[in-house]
Amino acid sequence: MKYVFHILLFLLSLNVFCQNQDLFDKANALYNEGKYAESIDNYKAILDSGVHSADVYFNIANAHYKLNNIAPSIYFYEKALQLAPNDSDIKNNLAFAQNMTIDAIDIIPDAGIAKLIKTITNKLSFDAWAKTSVVLVFVFVMLFLLYYFSYSTGKKRLAFIGSLTSLVLVCVTLTFAFHKHNLDKNDNPAIVFVQESKVKSDPNNRSEESFRLHEGTKVQVLQEYDNWKEVKLADGKTGWVVADDIKLLKDF
Repeated sequence: MKYVFHILLFLLSLNVFCQNQDLFDKANALYNEGKYAESIDNYKAILDSGVHSADVYFNIANAHYKLNNIAPSIYFYEKALQLAPNDSDIKNNLAFAQNMTIDAIDIIPDAGIAKLIKTITNKLSFDAWAKTSVVLVFVFVMLFLLYYFSYSTGKKRLAFIGSLTSLVLVCVTLTFAFHKHNLDKNDNPAIVFVQESKVKSDPNNRSEESFRLHEGTKVQVLQEYDNWKEVKLADGKTGWVVADDIKLLKDF
């Protein structure tokens, strides 16, 4: 019975894959014919089936870009970039789409040691840093055992230095792992999806208007209250917007 279940599950997965491949091919054909709205519908059908692919997000973003849909094109390019962060085509097309936005926001760059630490931290994912720490712990244990059971003074000295070095590296990689975890936890980007959004000083309609944002602008969500979200811009400005005015990028 167990094997029958696995066979049925495999056949079901294969069927879904074939259906999605047909939808993808059809969507690409419609895109090449200039039928961008129809191609979007087919790409969305793939996403609705639970399949999240950088290629699908990239293509649906291209279709929206052709239709001059600023916010959706940027949103889907960003989604594609989450799944393929080193893809140069996605980065280039995203830059073109961002050029259509109205808001000109100066980015405050990190400087000095903070920039260096952030750069190193982002070299690996949290899981990769954690796995590196585990490997180094294993190395430390092996070298310590070699130091403990070795009779040669030279081997003892080398094993001691090696074990001490690996222990220090364990602490360093664990630090980077937790830092990466905190960076990912606090990273909650969103895209403005309305033509114009009024940013308030407090989460209510009676509060003072701080500034306005326009479609396609990327923000960081800091917190939420009722149907309001506090957002932060790349230049450090903060304020509250109606939750429906933005769309979170981490939602799949």
